[in-house]
Amino acid sequence: MTLPVSPADVAAAREVLAGAVLRTPTLPAPRLSAITGAHVFVKYENLQVTASFKERGALVKLASLSPEERASGVVAMSAGNHAQAVAYHAARLGIRATIVMPKHTPLVKVIATEAHGARVVLHGESVGDASEEADRIAHEEGLVWVHPYDDARVIAGQGSVAAEMLEDIPGLDALLVPVGGGGLISGMAVAARAMRPDIEIVGVETTLYPSMWNALHQQNRPCEGATLAEGIAVKQAGALTREIVSALVSDVVLVDEPTFERAVNLFLTQQKTLAEGAGAAGLAELLAQPDRYRGRNVGLVVSGGNIDPRIVASIMMRELEREERIVSFRFSMMDRPGELGIISTLLGQLGANILEVEHKRHFLDVHAKGARLDVTVETRDRAHADEVHRVLLAEGMNVARVDWRTAG
Repeated sequence: MTLPVSPADVAAAREVLAGAVLRTPTLPAPRLSAITGAHVFVKYENLQVTASFKERGALVKLASLSPEERASGVVAMSAGNHAQAVAYHAARLGIRATIVMPKHTPLVKVIATEAHGARVVLHGESVGDASEEADRIAHEEGLVWVHPYDDARVIAGQGSVAAEMLEDIPGLDALLVPVGGGGLISGMAVAARAMRPDIEIVGVETTLYPSMWNALHQQNRPCEGATLAEGIAVKQAGALTREIVSALVSDVVLVDEPTFERAVNLFLTQQKTLAEGAGAAGLAELLAQPDRYRGRNVGLVVSGGNIDPRIVASIMMRELEREERIVSFRFSMMDRPGELGIISTLLGQLGANILEVEHKRHFLDVHAKGARLDVTVETRDRAHADEVHRVLLAEGMNVARVDWRTAG
C-alpha cells in the first residue's frame, strides 16, 4: 500500500528541522509510572518556542514554498497552536502570515499569535467556520493555504516526534498520541512503524469530539460541546490523515472530560510541567485504562502547553475537591452569639484550615431561631476529612458533608 507520506518524507523533514526547532527530550516519569502502573516516558513538546509540536509541520511546509509563494504570503486556520507555529516561522522566513481563529479561542493564544507579527482574523464559532473563512481569504488574496493537519509536508514534519522518541527510548511498547485532525498521529505512525513495526500506536480523542473515531468506525456521534481539549476539538478528520491512521494506527479511543482534567493536574503537580488539555490526552488514556498498559513501556507526548492560567487554577481547585482535600460542611445551628466561634475553634484544633464561610439566616428551610452555616475547609486527605466529620458529629453538632457532585 502506498500512503501519502513515507518514512523517507519524514527523514527529509528532519533535515529541514535540524537546528530550527528544538529536539525536545523524552524522559522517564517515575511518579506517573507509580500512579499508573506503566513505565512512562514523556516527550516535552511544550518546550518548543511556541510551546507546541506544531512548529515542526508548519516549518516543513513553509520551507517548501517557492520564492513566488513566499512573496504572496500564507494563510492558516487554527484554534491556537498551529497559528502560533505558522506565525513564528513565517516571521523567521520573512513571509507575511494571516491566521484565522474561532471567535472564542483562548485569549492567551490570540495574543501570542499576534506577538509573532501575524494578522489575526477572528471568525465563527468553530474551527470549521474559521477554515471556511481562511479558504475564502486564500482565494481572494492569493495566499498559500497552510493546513494544520491535512497536508503531506505538515504530516511528515510531525513524524519527527516519533522518530526522536524511538531514538531516545528504543524499547517503547506503545505510543499514546492526541488526535484532532490527525496530523500528529499520522506522521508519528509513519515514522514509528518504520522503526518498530510491532509498536502499539493509540490515538486519543475527547468523547465530545470523536471525529477520527467516527471515521474509523463509520459512526456519526456528535462532535460538539465545551471541552478542555480545544486543541483537538475537530469535527472532521482529514482525508490524508484518515487514510494513514486506518492503515497504521492500532486503535483510537475516547476519554471523558474529568479524566483530561486529572491528567492536566498530574502533569503540573507530579511532573512540574504545563500541559494544555490536548497535550494531556495520552496521560488521560493511561489513567482511563491502566490495566491495558500495566508493566509496559509507554511513550506520551505533551503536545502543547498553551493553556489559560485561569483554567489551570480552576482545574487544580476541582481536583482538590475530587480528592477531598477541599471539603464543605453544612451546619444547622441556633442563631446565637459564640456559635461560629465554637465551630471555628474546633475546626482549627482538628487541623482543618478554613477557606470560606457562608452564614445564612433568611431561608424557609432554616428554623426561625436558627441559621445555616456552610464552611469550606482544607484537609490533608480524604481520611482527614472523614475524621473531621466524625469528631464534629461526636461533639453533638448537626452537620453534613456537602457533596460537590450534587450541591446546588
